[in-house]
Amino acid sequence: MPFMKGREPIRRTLKYLNAGKLVLKDKVRIFSVNYNTYGDHHAGARDFVFWNIPQVQFKNPEVQVLTMKNMTPSPFVRCYFDDGRDMLIDIDSRNKDEIIAHLVQVVGKTREQLDAEARLKESKDNPANFGYGCDRHCICEIPGQIPCPGTVPLPEQMRGKFKFAPK
Repeated sequence: MPFMKGREPIRRTLKYLNAGKLVLKDKVRIFSVNYNTYGDHHAGARDFVFWNIPQVQFKNPEVQVLTMKNMTPSPFVRCYFDDGRDMLIDIDSRNKDEIIAHLVQVVGKTREQLDAEARLKESKDNPANFGYGCDRHCICEIPGQIPCPGTVPLPEQMRGKFKFAPK
């Protein structure tokens, strides 16, 4: 498989990308990480960028994600909001798990918000849905479909009893 080449190809699998914990709030428009490629106090930021930035990009497709290398003496995350404000988050001397936990707490959506959005996403008001709890009980109620076999018998050429019976 061509996508399983390179450094740590697990980062490009769908299962790994869906496992990301950081779903940013709707107000966040730009998410930038500044770090250096050298220095011990930048190690957590480097690991965060290597392992978690693909998940952040996958979970937040409407947010622009920037990484800036070797431009700062200390690592930080800056979030720009849609009303023009920005928030500076210090990630100096933290490991990647501490960084993720802090970002989820500060700029991430709460578990209740994520659950409510998931319920709305799977909502039953789609006109193509039918069955228990939907607008239509059966597909036969949709114009152009075959009527229910319980009310109108199916044509004999559509029934297996007649189709596959020896002649």
